[in-house]
Amino acid sequence: MNKDIKYINRDFSDFRQRLIEYTKTYFPNTYNDFTPTSPGMMFMEQAAYVGDVLSFYLDNQLQENFTQYAQQTNNLYELAYMFGYKPKTTTAAQVTIDFFQQLPAKSIGGGNVAPDYDYALTVKENTTVSSNGNSFLIQDKLDFSISSSQDPTEVSVYQTAGGVPQYYLLKKSRNAISANINSTTFSFTDPQPFTTVNITSPNIIKILDIIDSDGNVWYEVDHLGQEMVIDPIKNTNINDPNSGKDVPYLLRVKKVQRRFSTKFTSNNNLQLQFGVGNPNNIDEEITPNPNNVGLGLPIKKDKLTSAYSPTNFLYTGTYGIAPSNTTLTVRYLTGGGVSSNVPANTLININTNNVVFNQINLNPTTSNYIFNSLASNNPTAASGGKGGDTIEEIRQNTLMLVASQQRSVTAEDYLIRSLSMPSDFGSVSKAYIEQPKLTDNQVSTIETLNLYVLTQNSLGQFDYPSNVLKNNLRTYLSQYRMIGDNIEIRDAFIINIGVNFEIIVSPNSNNNEVLLNCINVIQDYFNRDKWQINQPIMLRDIYIMLDKVKGVQTVKSVNVENKAGTTLGYSPYAYDILGATQNNIIYPSLDPSIFELRYPQQDIKGRVSPL
Repeated sequence: MNKDIKYINRDFSDFRQRLIEYTKTYFPNTYNDFTPTSPGMMFMEQAAYVGDVLSFYLDNQLQENFTQYAQQTNNLYELAYMFGYKPKTTTAAQVTIDFFQQLPAKSIGGGNVAPDYDYALTVKENTTVSSNGNSFLIQDKLDFSISSSQDPTEVSVYQTAGGVPQYYLLKKSRNAISANINSTTFSFTDPQPFTTVNITSPNIIKILDIIDSDGNVWYEVDHLGQEMVIDPIKNTNINDPNSGKDVPYLLRVKKVQRRFSTKFTSNNNLQLQFGVGNPNNIDEEITPNPNNVGLGLPIKKDKLTSAYSPTNFLYTGTYGIAPSNTTLTVRYLTGGGVSSNVPANTLININTNNVVFNQINLNPTTSNYIFNSLASNNPTAASGGKGGDTIEEIRQNTLMLVASQQRSVTAEDYLIRSLSMPSDFGSVSKAYIEQPKLTDNQVSTIETLNLYVLTQNSLGQFDYPSNVLKNNLRTYLSQYRMIGDNIEIRDAFIINIGVNFEIIVSPNSNNNEVLLNCINVIQDYFNRDKWQINQPIMLRDIYIMLDKVKGVQTVKSVNVENKAGTTLGYSPYAYDILGATQNNIIYPSLDPSIFELRYPQQDIKGRVSPL
């Protein structure tokens, strides 16, 4: 006899009712006492209770497998890492700190003096500046003897005697994060596959570095299958115009065997995992070629349809080596939180243990005075400090990362990646990407994209990037570039302009004040931060903005003229402004270009016309 059994009852009352109906249907003559106090109802309710509990745990286990519905923190952490997102247990506050030191003057002949850079100080990386229990860390070295477009040193006269400078004041700035450096060690004997160790501490930000007892550096990677890392090299010839004056570090991609990955298992526990390989039996120095890729390796034909990753082309078997017979010294950062958002003008206590002179054999009295002159201050309040990711933030950030996949697929992806390159390797100020323009006899190459970039000099003016910066950008993009894409990095054209306008001022208004306000409005309109490559000039917008200035009765005219000539400090490229103007819109050239008001104080000229 086929019995009608339902499997969709999920709570106690439904189970109980279905058991009663089942008994009435198939055992009508065997049992018919369904009162609440009967022994039979006791057994049916016990069965309903068991079914209800099992349904609850089944629903819970199923729910915890989906990022959208998981509630337990440890499960959300695991799901986040599975999709590539790294949850944060704390967020560090950030702030810009100004550093100052005095320099004595030295005679350079002819009665002239100059700063004596023999007494210039160097503040080493990972130096801390504290305030009321909050410690801030600068991760970049600060050398007062070096000045570049990316790291300028401001020089001013600090003290004079008889009109002659005795001491100069140097100023440099560094970004800092609210963090403390902590250290711990782990000892290893025989190599163990996928060895894991744990660091337990509140408010862990990240791993700073790991060095073993032999002096080898271990590199952090997103996953152990990633064998290529970005390795910065100090640009020692930064003042040489041929080596990239705008690039503090050279960027290269390095293949490493000693690597580790990290993941948080809870708010206070960070797990480090190392590779599986034996240091004496590694296969990570294989060079890709037809003999060892695809058919050449034991993977054979079953890998012919694999989706190879650019970061691990060979799928080497070791996934990095495991530490053995060594002791690892792990330095990690802790800190952050809401309390790290300190107010302005409070970060004044420098830890001078990492401060040294660049030269030796200096005058002891002078050097002691100069050393004690080192000072710091934060002109703005620190911001950005908060607690770790909440349950909902982990969920939403994970879902967002799944959609992006960290690969550059569209042209906009390359644009964002270019602008997000770390400033240590050169700062890209403006970027524009497009497919090459074709002539009548050319064939479209969809995979080729032209990336036009510009940087800025120490005065904030647009400048052309050096070859070193372009090489760094090319190397950086290679980590995210689709295998079929070809990116050509080129200079965008700079078109320098001047603005002349004429207005009629309302009666009883101060002509000079109105004129100054109009100039300020135009300066704000042409602010470099607001302009992008291939953005046209809307003359109508300038008319409207000037007309809104208090005291302006009528805007008679607005004319934009081209400024060109390197001897005058402008771009070498001339541009036909009149020919490019249509319907009160000045269009840029067909070749990607950007309009720049290079000298706002002198290139804006206004005139008040009489009524």
